[in-house]
Amino acid sequence: MDKSNVKSDHSLQIVEFPHGGVTAHIVTAQATEETINDVIDQVTAEMAARNARIAFQYVFGGRKFYPKAVSAIEKLDWPLTLLHGDACSGENITGTQFIALSDAKLNPVMDGDRIVGNWYETADARYCLLGDLRADNLELGREEQARAVFEKMEHLLKQADMEFTDIARTWLYLNNLLEWYDEFNVVRTNFFKEKGTFDKMVPASTGIGAGTAAGEEMVAALLAVKPKHDNVKVFPVPSPLQCPALDYKSSFARAVEIDQPGSRLLTISGTASIEPGGKTAHLGNTEKQIELSMAVVHEILKSRDMDWKNTARAIAYFKDVSEAHLLEKYCIANNLPELPVAISHADVCRHDLLFEIELDAVKIK
Repeated sequence: MDKSNVKSDHSLQIVEFPHGGVTAHIVTAQATEETINDVIDQVTAEMAARNARIAFQYVFGGRKFYPKAVSAIEKLDWPLTLLHGDACSGENITGTQFIALSDAKLNPVMDGDRIVGNWYETADARYCLLGDLRADNLELGREEQARAVFEKMEHLLKQADMEFTDIARTWLYLNNLLEWYDEFNVVRTNFFKEKGTFDKMVPASTGIGAGTAAGEEMVAALLAVKPKHDNVKVFPVPSPLQCPALDYKSSFARAVEIDQPGSRLLTISGTASIEPGGKTAHLGNTEKQIELSMAVVHEILKSRDMDWKNTARAIAYFKDVSEAHLLEKYCIANNLPELPVAISHADVCRHDLLFEIELDAVKIK
């Protein structure tokens, strides 16, 4: 291949996901401190041209940029989650992702006077996307804040007439994750037990070392789906190359598929260099960790009759962001199509993991 597979400019990569008469527009763009305003203006204009309303946004960069990102948006009526990775110096912005929807009535979900998401429905299901969820009392300890965020998820979903067990996907960002990930897992597992999650379906998830604007101990986002009939199925998808995360006391599914009339969405959890037995593979070798992680993701895709070309969005997390070029090197060497991937500078859930990737894929029936 003679071109980059991971865009370095701020042109937009947009993938459409039609479902039940609604279209989700999933946007990925690289950005810097100098270009973030232009990127946001470009996305806003493009979505307006498509009659789509923005429902969700990530910005990857230091927390000092949060006011700049917010002020760049004339009317911020969607949740903006800024990820300042634990490994991040805070001196740069690396990219942004948006989800916008057309032909859907967006119903805001409010946390007090703050919009934290939207819910909408089709003839087939009700969907809710929430972001930038944090504890109200930041004086609480780490585990107490984590518990408070899970409780808030349950409370806010009631605005959409949904339950905690309707959650299909979570994103969990823990400040200084490597210091308390085991304790966090106890909190999550206990909450899941209380709410009957293990009796229904454990969601797909990403758990990353990252705080946001105010340095909260935990910030979260989620996607919940409530089917209206049996032709919509939401179910966990195993990883052919890895054991279930539950085997090492981490309560998430390797992937979850949302199968609805007309299309399928496969959301793959944060995936790192972990061998079938659950141990870290390729210690100290980022290039090899990328190779294994990508192989694991590819096998999950193939198991659901998908491939790299079906990628709708991805986030690649690097402990050392100067090694981000190694992902591009892998993509070129393996002849991958140009992927809509954002780069985040963050710690992964183990000291010896140097890379992680999450990925959503869409297949039209």
